[in-house]
Formats: sequence, C-alpha cells, structure tokens
Amino acid sequence: MTTAYRTVSGRADARFEVQGSEFIGYISPAETVADAEAFIDEIEATHPDATHNVPAYRVPAGSASSSVPGSGNVMLREYQSDDGEPTGSSGKPALNVLVQQDIRNVVVVVTRYYGGTNLGVGGLARAYSRAVKEALDAAGVIEEIPHERFTATVEYDDSGSVRGILESTGVEFDADYDQQVSFDVRVPIEDADELRDRLRSATSGRVELE
Repeated sequence: MTTAYRTVSGRADARFEVQGSEFIGYISPAETVADAEAFIDEIEATHPDATHNVPAYRVPAGSASSSVPGSGNVMLREYQSDDGEPTGSSGKPALNVLVQQDIRNVVVVVTRYYGGTNLGVGGLARAYSRAVKEALDAAGVIEEIPHERFTATVEYDDSGSVRGILESTGVEFDADYDQQVSFDVRVPIEDADELRDRLRSATSGRVELE
C-alpha cells in the first residue's frame, strides 16, 4: 500500500506588515526540484525590486526510480536560503514550518519589502515563519499519494487504444499529436507498472515508454 503524504492543494499567498515591512508568503505544490526552482524564479521575476525573496522547499530528490516501489518512501531534498537576511533568520524558519507540519512536495517564497525598522533575528524569524504558516492556511493541506510520470509514444494507428486505456483508468495525461503521438502520463506509483504492461499489451509492444 502506498503511503500518503501531506502537501498543499494549490497555490496561495498571504501578506501582512510588521513595523512597516511588508511580507508576502507564496506557496505552491512542486513535484520536482525543477518545479520548485521554476516557482522561485517566477516570484523573483514578479518582485525584482523586493528587498529579499526568501525560498524554501521540500521535494523528492530524484525521479520516481529513486523511490522504494509501493512504499511511497522517497529521499527528500530540503533547501532554504536567507537571500541576504542575517544567517538563520529567514530561510531556516521558513523551512522549519514545512518540516514541523510534515508538508512535502511544496515550495515557498517569502517576499519582503523593508520598511525602515530593523526587526532583529528573532523578529525576522517570527515574521518569516508567520508568512509560511499563513500561506499554508490559505492554500489548504491535503493528503496525496506518490505519483510518477512517464511518456508513452505511439504511431497514430495505436493512439486510440492508448488514449482509451488512459481514459478508462482515470489517470492524468496530456496528449501531443505530432509525427507520432506522445502521452505525458501522471499515475500513482503503485499502479504504474500495471498500466505500462496494459499499454504494451494493447499495442503488441509497439509503444515506447520513457
């Protein structure tokens, strides 16, 4: 049985002021390091004039192949940065909220616009923690089961069979109709091997799986 984990249901943000400084906590689901880094880049691009954009994330360290089959146990990469704030005053408190609440597959960025009053390390830690907690509350926490992604590529003659199987199983997928047809599939880890076997059988082994 695949072990469920706690994550956020979607993107959200929360903002407040502390002694003139504005804090905005942004949060998003993220399944990979690349997802997390892309979200960080997006927020930094949205607030290039911010005094600080402090990131933190907890996401799987590698691909689904690094997980223990059927267990949902994956190595997590935990990352945080103070982005110019005093050491330990911002990134670590932000990450600690995610760790303490056992939230994973998630990325946060706390944007700060300095208001003219130094808050001190303790004040900063409280503000950055609060920004993450309020963003978490705004997003909502859900239980999810581990998924993996793979791509199934076939010729047009087999595309109807593949699409029919994917639709009947209810998995998430995107189809790209080019010279061949590629299906980008997101499937629970515990169901992935069986689904790949069904696709091979339906196409007499002609499907390319990556």
